[in-house]
Amino acid sequence: MSADAQNPVPRHRRRSKRRNVLLIVLALVLVGLLAGVVGVVYVGNLSRSFDSKSETISKAFPSETLRPVKPTQGPAAEAMNVLVLGSDSRGASLNLAEEGDPSDQRSDTMMWVQIPADRKNIYLMSIMRDTWVEIPGFGEAKIDAAMAYGGVPLVVQTLEGIFNNRIDHVAIVNFDGFKAITDALGGVEVDVPLDFTTLHGGITFKAGPQLLNGDQALDFVRERYAFPDGDYQRVKNQQIFFKAVLNKVLSPSTQTNPVKVMDLVDKVSPYVSVDSGLKSSTLGALALSLKSVRGSDVISFTLPTLGTGSSADGQSIVLRDDAAIAAISTALSEDTLGAYLKSAGLG
Repeated sequence: MSADAQNPVPRHRRRSKRRNVLLIVLALVLVGLLAGVVGVVYVGNLSRSFDSKSETISKAFPSETLRPVKPTQGPAAEAMNVLVLGSDSRGASLNLAEEGDPSDQRSDTMMWVQIPADRKNIYLMSIMRDTWVEIPGFGEAKIDAAMAYGGVPLVVQTLEGIFNNRIDHVAIVNFDGFKAITDALGGVEVDVPLDFTTLHGGITFKAGPQLLNGDQALDFVRERYAFPDGDYQRVKNQQIFFKAVLNKVLSPSTQTNPVKVMDLVDKVSPYVSVDSGLKSSTLGALALSLKSVRGSDVISFTLPTLGTGSSADGQSIVLRDDAAIAAISTALSEDTLGAYLKSAGLG
């Protein structure tokens, strides 16, 4: 049964220019690698485009007294954690959530991005939206309900409580951004894992490498009804697509083409909302520190679970794996996530 069918909070979907998803902010970080090459004027134009066209999340974090302390010494002090959220609607409901207020908004896509202190990798941890967790002040519920109950700050508080690690930045991006970034790159080649036909778009994908245009990419990352395991495969497809985008962004044909980079930033920025600290200057500094990262250095995985089950009130849920959560929490605290993933067979 889908998460929507079990949703206890009324949900009013409004199609608009922005449908949230999980990848575009990091792509913008990586295209910023050109900043030191093409000159001050160009960098200024990139910065103005991103800062003027993206939106600021007015209240991204909970009260400081409710948050874990960021380490000041050791590798974890220099590591960065970014929460990337996606949702299937825009408009007043998401605006309320971004202001820290309850709304009917749900975070359909949730990814914890860890950038280690040595800046040699990027780790992308997808979290299933139906994972049954403790939401502060509300008891146990699906993790995507945190957005509805208390907006972005409650999502941050919930995740920081689960992993006992601090989130440094928050970004919300949307599904139409998949289309924008794909078209701006002139198409993205994806290795489709299995044959399927999307329910709404009616697009058929055959297993194997395919060059996707914007419309195809949008259907590829949104589809879940075509798969027996629903969201599990959709999360895998989103990870596959994200890595394909990174490979294209990091290719010489993109990195040596300032016009293409400017077009990419210009077209994608309107689909992005970020916390007040995640401006172009922050992204630029991060991009320079990631100058040696390539697509093969991006490691994606899904937070392990114990499968599916039912809650006491009859909801279909994903059962959390407390042992895996504890191990990942320790790895984040010690900046050893890469070593953990290898030992657990996840990376």
